[in-house]
Amino acid sequence: MKLALLICLFLRCFFIAPVSAQVLDRIVAIVEEDVILERELQNEVAIISQRIKESKTMMPPDYILRKQVLDKLIMDKLQRQLAERSGININEETLANAANDIARRNNMTTAQFRNELEKQSISYQSFLDNLRNEIIINQLRGREIGERVKVTDREVEHYLDTEGKFGGDAVQYRLGHILVSLPEGASASAIQKANSKVQGIIKQLREGQDFGQVAMEQSEGGDALKGGDLGWRSMNQIPTLFVEEVVKMKQGDISDPIRSPSGVHVIKLLETKGGVSGQHMITKTQVRHILIKTNELVNDEEAKKRLINLKGRITDGDSFESLARAHSDDKGSALNGGSLDWVTPGALVAEFEQTMDKLAINEISEPIQTQFGWHLIQVLDRKQQDNSSEFEKEQVRETIRKRKIEEETELWLRRLRDEGYVEIFHDRL
Repeated sequence: MKLALLICLFLRCFFIAPVSAQVLDRIVAIVEEDVILERELQNEVAIISQRIKESKTMMPPDYILRKQVLDKLIMDKLQRQLAERSGININEETLANAANDIARRNNMTTAQFRNELEKQSISYQSFLDNLRNEIIINQLRGREIGERVKVTDREVEHYLDTEGKFGGDAVQYRLGHILVSLPEGASASAIQKANSKVQGIIKQLREGQDFGQVAMEQSEGGDALKGGDLGWRSMNQIPTLFVEEVVKMKQGDISDPIRSPSGVHVIKLLETKGGVSGQHMITKTQVRHILIKTNELVNDEEAKKRLINLKGRITDGDSFESLARAHSDDKGSALNGGSLDWVTPGALVAEFEQTMDKLAINEISEPIQTQFGWHLIQVLDRKQQDNSSEFEKEQVRETIRKRKIEEETELWLRRLRDEGYVEIFHDRL
């Protein structure tokens, strides 16, 4: 018998708390081999309530908020348990660095950020616990989903042929989203029930009910606690199954039901902005180098010394090309006098590119080290180039990848929930 079931039996037989028992320590749900305490639920409800107040959205009824927050905690527990089984963990140094980075992005020192949290009645330890949880879950999703998502050239071309005309990154859309979920292989009656619920939601919304309120109360999507707000997205960032609806909608419109493997969706076009897209210009650099690799016979000091000597010879009038052919360990470029031809941003390793970008035309660098060895670098020329076509393809590739990840994540989470052992003590909600 699974440990979770044994725990469950124990709770049913013995965990009948007297009125005088500490309510905060009572168990509200069992999730596999773990439990969720009232204390955890109340803490998370307090954090989410603060976010809702700050967003100036109407607060849902307490029982609805507790249910939505409990669903979130259950999904977090299931993912954390899978992460532990997969050997994913975050050390204290990584956690501290992430916390400091968040403080810096908010233009605060760590101490100031900590004080700001405490003003909002959020303990710093709770913040760190939530941050650790978020990092671990992101790593888990990267491993479980991100690594297996691939985008082909054919998909990129098809996207450009079909969706490229809808504005790309130029127009931004802010969408509201409600999901009525369905398990895999749902029965006809379950599908009919979901469709009926969605039709009721659409009727409420079209009669003027507040979208954020309805989403918090009835949506089963991961964005429910944000009032279903998906934030600002370009057409490239909108989930594929919503695109055809969005391009037909005007601001304020409510969509018809949209079916996906994870359930039935309703979207609202909250706002739009933008509309003009410009060129994407890049600086190309014509560059050459001489490379000395280190090995058992040539250490860093010797490699650097050789390059200083070669730079002196070039300054005295020797040909860069001739010295590159004779001395460079990069045999591919040595045959061409050290030439790497015209290179685009990001094509070379960071240390090389950073040094190259600081050089004037015809200037030769001091010896610099990269993972490949030690280099002398000379920039021969620079030019601006319209890279819009290549840039657009790379943007589209990343867009399709993000869409696939978002869609796969939704299915993966639903599967994780359906296959996990969860028992909720509804009388304690």
